[in-house]
Amino acid sequence: MPEPMSRPMPEPTSDRVILASGSSIRRQLLTRAGLVFETLPARVDEDAIRAAMEAEGAGPGDIAEELAAFKAKRVAEKHPGTLVIGCDQVLAHRGKVLAKAETHEAVRQQLRSLRGGKHQLLSAVVVYDDMRPLWRHVGEVSLTMRPFSDHYLDEYLDRNWPAVRDAVGGYKLEEEGVRLFSTIEGDYFDVLGLPLLPLLTFLTTRGVLMA
Repeated sequence: MPEPMSRPMPEPTSDRVILASGSSIRRQLLTRAGLVFETLPARVDEDAIRAAMEAEGAGPGDIAEELAAFKAKRVAEKHPGTLVIGCDQVLAHRGKVLAKAETHEAVRQQLRSLRGGKHQLLSAVVVYDDMRPLWRHVGEVSLTMRPFSDHYLDEYLDRNWPAVRDAVGGYKLEEEGVRLFSTIEGDYFDVLGLPLLPLLTFLTTRGVLMA
């Protein structure tokens, strides 16, 4: 019997891969997965983009996707002939996107508003190849915070500030922030801000990673 023919893997347009994000956890996840890449954070006015989209009635998933696409496009335009990965994550509570809190007290009030209820994290990844949008994905996770006390909240922030200062929602699930939750429904990597498995699958089918 003839041997079954193997399907040829598509050749990637670009050999150079850039992660358009300054997130250390995204960088660690991709490095540990064996991807060879550079890191060039995109500088964009996220607040302005988010506000404009909210004014147009865009949902949280669309906002996360557009922010990720904007970052990928910004870096891709400056580095033609490369494959650029753009990422973003937004927190949705009762249908509204919450912005990152800037101060210790603002984070405290945000966590008080989230405790005892559910919210969603939407993590988007958009890939540009040689300045062209090629692939995108949005992952969603639903998280339920336990009804922790104000005393624990104050001690939590004292112990973890400023590490959580720039974290969406004021927590990092890979650190003590996990103690704030009673249930999590969805992919753990989406919580960390990167739909890792869909991205790795895409990079493999594209020929960037070995099959």
